[in-house]
Amino acid sequence: MSQADTAALARSVPRFAEFVAMMAALMALTALSIDIMLPALPQIRADFGLVVANRQQLVITTYVVGFALGQLFYGPLSDWRGRKPVLLVGLAVYAVASFACLIAGSFELFLAARFLQGLANAAPRVVAVAVVRDVYGGRRMAEVMSFVMMVFIVVPVVAPTLGGGFLLFGTWSLIFAFLFVVSLLILAWMAVRLPETRPASMREPLSVDWLIHAFGQAITTRQTLGYTVAAGILFGALMGYVNSAEQIFVEVYRTGTLFPLIFGCVAAALAIASFVNTRLVGRMGMRRVSHAAMLGFVAIGIIHLAISVGFGHPPLPLFVGLMALELFCFGLMMPNFNAIAMEPMGRIAGTASSFVGAVTTGLAAGLGLYVGQHFNGSVTPLLGGFAGFGVAGLLLVLVTERGRLFGVGSA
Repeated sequence: MSQADTAALARSVPRFAEFVAMMAALMALTALSIDIMLPALPQIRADFGLVVANRQQLVITTYVVGFALGQLFYGPLSDWRGRKPVLLVGLAVYAVASFACLIAGSFELFLAARFLQGLANAAPRVVAVAVVRDVYGGRRMAEVMSFVMMVFIVVPVVAPTLGGGFLLFGTWSLIFAFLFVVSLLILAWMAVRLPETRPASMREPLSVDWLIHAFGQAITTRQTLGYTVAAGILFGALMGYVNSAEQIFVEVYRTGTLFPLIFGCVAAALAIASFVNTRLVGRMGMRRVSHAAMLGFVAIGIIHLAISVGFGHPPLPLFVGLMALELFCFGLMMPNFNAIAMEPMGRIAGTASSFVGAVTTGLAAGLGLYVGQHFNGSVTPLLGGFAGFGVAGLLLVLVTERGRLFGVGSA
């Protein structure tokens, strides 16, 4: 980027607080689209006459699969046409898909609309990460992503309660009416306030050769590939939890209407971790923070699994406490893993964001569905996923870092 482009971008970008809020809103739309559904899953299951209870998990997984696939396209498109046009089209299609979910007459049409909703909402996720990378780099990028993630992660805390609130006044269709309105408001905000952060001089031609080169660069960069796959595996544990949380808390622990509150209390650990990360990463670096968190994630996961296997269901307070600690560690890992993966990808930030997002989300969707579909009335399958995926993620990072954790350097 030329000095003139850099100066023009600096003048046009909103102030830091608004910029972070804008990026957080874009990424939070995905969390909102997933977690606001959780209290409504039994009602959706009943309304569509689903006989097998585990089929309700497809409401989540179908969205995530569309979200993963969509990310493959929006990055290259944003590198070619610019960030803003791609973002606005994605938000517009998301609004249409939300309305389609609202009026779907069968479970199959409903799932198709959910897939389209995920496919469209990949644009805000990819563009948000690319825009942050356009504007910031290094530890400053990690700090911005931590602020973004802190706001973004508050959404799972309040979303189930919000969804439960809608159910008090009507049916699950109110949730999709809400998503429709929210997406239009975000669309208007971005259209008015977000500048184009990819100047014409930096745009890349959209050709097969260039795509092969760009994706090839992401795949062959050890740091990018290693941390992307590790993040996807660890994210798979979280998706397994999201898929089966309603069944675990309601069917295993009999929490009834307290489910949204308990789920929110556990998810609050993610928000706390993101806030802590903003304080630590500038001083300690991304690797030190995320590697320490990863070791904690693995240790707690193994202890939690051992309790379940050895003594049966952990008491609810113990299960909630250990799960919150797991999510706290996860909240320290994910923003840093994503930032480390993106750090070498400045020239192709959009395409690299597509690669990182698609691989991470695709792995998480598949692994999370695998864990969720093994729900058998106990918490052991979920805890086995946390422990097993934690160990796999740790091994991948060790391979990526050539056996050396807590590396000292710019990251």
